[in-house]
Amino acid sequence: MSEPTADSRTRILDAAEALFADRGYEASSTARIAGHANVPKGLVFHYFPQKIDVLVALVDERTFVEELPDGPDAPGALVEAVPGDPAGTLSRLARRLPLHASPAMRRILFREADTHKSVRERLGRLNSEVFLRARRALELAHPGARGDQARLEAAAATFTAVLIYQENLAGLTGQHIDPDAVAELIVRALGT
Repeated sequence: MSEPTADSRTRILDAAEALFADRGYEASSTARIAGHANVPKGLVFHYFPQKIDVLVALVDERTFVEELPDGPDAPGALVEAVPGDPAGTLSRLARRLPLHASPAMRRILFREADTHKSVRERLGRLNSEVFLRARRALELAHPGARGDQARLEAAAATFTAVLIYQENLAGLTGQHIDPDAVAELIVRALGT
């Protein structure tokens, strides 16, 4: 038998990504992954001693949450805030979701978050990052909102929930939520 190659590992991850997105982690056996990747089953275990290691590798290697840089001036660096236009600012934020992942990986994240710690942690980081950006965007674009921190936090949390979980909703029901309309509703609730 020839030596394993990086190409084999990539094919295994490609196959696992497709199967986990389509069927779910539990319904995708290592034998099915190997067959889909066109590699011997033993090669899957060569790279990934347990099936959970395949999922962890997918999450670690194929999803990335772009985090705001640290520092006193940095929180606005990745937020394109326009003073006086909080709805437009939130809409721009919605178009720059800080999650870099394929549609299949996004389905995996939402499907497996309840049962797998590494997936839940990645979604938690995404939620925190979007929340920080939404709160900062509202502070910069709607300075009057700073006076009521509780409402500001609720507005940022609501926007975050809708923005992140709309993909899950779309995957389940086919229903899409217009982030521009959500931004308008949130800004109205904050008061202009």
